[in-house]
Amino acid sequence: MAFSISRRVLRAFAPGDVSSLPFSLYNAFRSHDCGDSSHTMRSSALGKMSLDVCRRYSTTILTPNSSEGAFPLHLLSSKNKSVAIPDRGIGLSQDLVIPVTNFLNEDKGFMTLGGDVFDVPIRKDIIHRVVRWQLAKRRQGTHSTKTISEVSGTGRKPWPQKGTGRARHGTLRGAQFRGGATMHGPKPRSHAIKLNKKVRRLGLKIALSARAAEGKLMVFEDLEVPSHKTKNIVHFVSQMENAKKILVVDGGPINEKLKLATQNLHYVNVLPSIGLNVYSILLHDTLVMSRDAVNRIVERMRTPINR
Repeated sequence: MAFSISRRVLRAFAPGDVSSLPFSLYNAFRSHDCGDSSHTMRSSALGKMSLDVCRRYSTTILTPNSSEGAFPLHLLSSKNKSVAIPDRGIGLSQDLVIPVTNFLNEDKGFMTLGGDVFDVPIRKDIIHRVVRWQLAKRRQGTHSTKTISEVSGTGRKPWPQKGTGRARHGTLRGAQFRGGATMHGPKPRSHAIKLNKKVRRLGLKIALSARAAEGKLMVFEDLEVPSHKTKNIVHFVSQMENAKKILVVDGGPINEKLKLATQNLHYVNVLPSIGLNVYSILLHDTLVMSRDAVNRIVERMRTPINR
């Protein structure tokens, strides 16, 4: 193993240029030549020494500042080598740096978004499970029909069992009669399905990561508006490109001015950070979050799950 690794070290040198090799490594290579096995058997002491040398060069991490002065420095120098930096991929859990602004389009600096929340791999199956769980859980489940014991009417037998020529019946409140009962109809129940907390949390991370990857996530310093007039929000939305429906998320309770300014706009909705959910993010193509909302969401996503 050490001999094969030492060959990789030798291939780093130019062909035929063995003058720059350390003397001990050069002797080790000659002693372990594949065509000179008999010479290797006769010099076991030299072979042991050369294996130690090869192992030292194959397992030691050498840097230009290393004390191993025998290794050529021109192989360790990075001045003459261009480092190719690949384009950033999606879902690599890398921290994102995003500019911070406000409703007046003022520059408020930058903010770092945690990669474990805003840069997770996109999984449509998780989104589907979370949306299905959310829509099923919000159903009221108050639908109800009356059974034969609940429907209004007498329980008397309508006519004798035999002798009339008619079909035999025991009540006029059966499902086949007008005003009768409903068989196997819906009754009040819960439509909620079970979904683990870690899957729900992962779904919210994926939704946030998708908006961040699309460039549809905006961070505001705060959500203060000059007045409660709707025209302020309309003017701001008109300056945004490709924004058809906007979800505004604040950290704490919603500002009263912002609530009044957006309540007449069907394409702008406001939520507190505690109410942020996957389905609402998917219904809006642009997500606007305050700095406080981002901090609260990250803190909530990093809190250990109580079992």
